[in-house]
Amino acid sequence: MQKREKPNMKIKLGQFDFIMCVVVIIMLSLGILMVLSASAPSSLSIYGNSYTYVGKQLGFAILGLVLMVFVSTIDYRKYKKFYWIAYIASVGVLLLVLVPNLGVNVKGATRWIDIKITRVQPSELTKLGLIIFYAGYLSEHRHNISKFLKGFLFPLILIVPPIAILYTVQNHMSVSLIICFIAFTMMIMAGFKARYFIAIFGFAGSFLSGLFGLMQLSGYSNFRINRISTFFDPWSDSLGYGYQMIQSLYAIGSGGLFGVGLGDSKQKFLYIPEPHNDFIFAILAEELGFVGCLAVIILFAIFIWRGVIIAMKAPDMFGSLIAIGITAVIGFQAIINIAVVTASIPTTGMSLPFFSYGGSALLILLINVGILLNISRYSSKI
Repeated sequence: MQKREKPNMKIKLGQFDFIMCVVVIIMLSLGILMVLSASAPSSLSIYGNSYTYVGKQLGFAILGLVLMVFVSTIDYRKYKKFYWIAYIASVGVLLLVLVPNLGVNVKGATRWIDIKITRVQPSELTKLGLIIFYAGYLSEHRHNISKFLKGFLFPLILIVPPIAILYTVQNHMSVSLIICFIAFTMMIMAGFKARYFIAIFGFAGSFLSGLFGLMQLSGYSNFRINRISTFFDPWSDSLGYGYQMIQSLYAIGSGGLFGVGLGDSKQKFLYIPEPHNDFIFAILAEELGFVGCLAVIILFAIFIWRGVIIAMKAPDMFGSLIAIGITAVIGFQAIINIAVVTASIPTTGMSLPFFSYGGSALLILLINVGILLNISRYSSKI
């Protein structure tokens, strides 16, 4: 992943990655369609109108596409000058939820800020800011990569502040995991020694397993422990922590090979809570069946493939690391969401990129794609 760079390198501007652009538009269009189907009963129940949610999502999608095209014309190398500012802003924006009349508490978690036009989840901005920061820092200090203290430990310590704020202030463990994944992936791609990460993963895995065991033996309980416990037997708490998982499995099982038909889901009728959000893949599975699910997974696979190609062909280390960071975070979110919906891992709040309802998250997602497309324009022929 390391690349030799010349100080004033001139790069020939080319065409953006057409395949990635097409895949994004297909997923976005299918996502709008699924939001329309999945949200109609909830929207009718809350607003008296079946089209409230999809109308908002469509508006943000159009604005997001405009921003994506605009950002794709901005030279990504300009961001390198501001990578420390990006880090400070990424950490600071997480604290905005504590500002009176700005932070919004939903279901016991304060993860949103209300800017009147819409609600924004600051953690979405943090993910993009940290990608830019790590790309800038690692490419700027690539000569220290082989050193443990300066090269490995220091950039690793820098992920602690955002994770601490997310955990203690926003109670947002899932985004903490994504941030760790972003940092680790970009550091590995930058050329850090694998044995450092093996040691960390081994220690973390052993520690967390032991901690969970002790909590179980002592009878300590909180919602995360309960989610893990019910993961092994959802029917042990079928009306509590296992409810969403059970309803999701019912939806997937009902879909069969070809689905019950677009718009004909039964589980979206207030059985699955907010089916247009984190569990929209379950509605997709019910209505479009195994074939529809496979098509969506293939689309994400193509997106990841093109993102990796863009990273490999990027003309400098900074562009390469940004490309791999954006690709990794979108791919990781998709994998985790599908794994949760299919009861492959314990339930956690993770949206499905391009599909789940959320206007501000969609805007930031498409800005990420715009940066990726810009990098592809400066890459060698792909």
